[in-house]
Amino acid sequence: MIPAPPSGPAPPLLSATPAPGPAGVIAHPPTRLQRFLGWIAATLLRALAATLRYRIHGGYDTPGFPEGPVIFALWHNRLCLCMRVFEHIVPPRDRRLAALISASRDGAFLAAILQHFGVQPVRGSSSRRGGQALLELHSWAGRGYNIAITPDGPRGPCYRVHDGILSLAQVTGLPIIPYSCQLRWKIRLKSWDRFQIPLPFSRCEMTFGAPILVPRDSTPADRERLAAQLRDILLAGAAGD
Repeated sequence: MIPAPPSGPAPPLLSATPAPGPAGVIAHPPTRLQRFLGWIAATLLRALAATLRYRIHGGYDTPGFPEGPVIFALWHNRLCLCMRVFEHIVPPRDRRLAALISASRDGAFLAAILQHFGVQPVRGSSSRRGGQALLELHSWAGRGYNIAITPDGPRGPCYRVHDGILSLAQVTGLPIIPYSCQLRWKIRLKSWDRFQIPLPFSRCEMTFGAPILVPRDSTPADRERLAAQLRDILLAGAAGD
């Protein structure tokens, strides 16, 4: 069962002021324009997702799926449908989610979109506010929130698992659930990750891999082996796409 959050008010969904980080690094908050465009983007994403045909492999209905909070891992170029998938497969009682989002201005726009899906954004990356972001994610996990991380984000290289997700799993004890999807009809942007946007009425094959546990006493060599395991599962779900 998901533990009850501690007493007292939860942190606000989106702060109105920049969140300070080490050495004066800040996370850019969404501008008024980004908030407006975020509402438009969220509305369009819901409408687009409603036209797709889904097939799910694994997930909450699978025997042995972990109870309580988990860490969802997905490639950065699969972000477009992540929240619709989350709503589609996660029981309502478990739909509390905190997501690691870049502290950059581009990340602020993504945070504005996710606000409309009820997501708590945690701003940071390996290069900016990384340590502070891990502490905040640990705190949200303690409140019973699921965590979502793109292990190759926010700037790649594409399909490379960075160590942050393994470090978080190690200190929290939460299992990592690999998630991937394949779209039959899609647009690929000319970005570092070849970001994918589904076309209406496409078929979407969603695959959830077996949980990956990172023991508290894991060594760097253990984490490297588990990172390779996570990468292999995510690539298999993407079928090299």
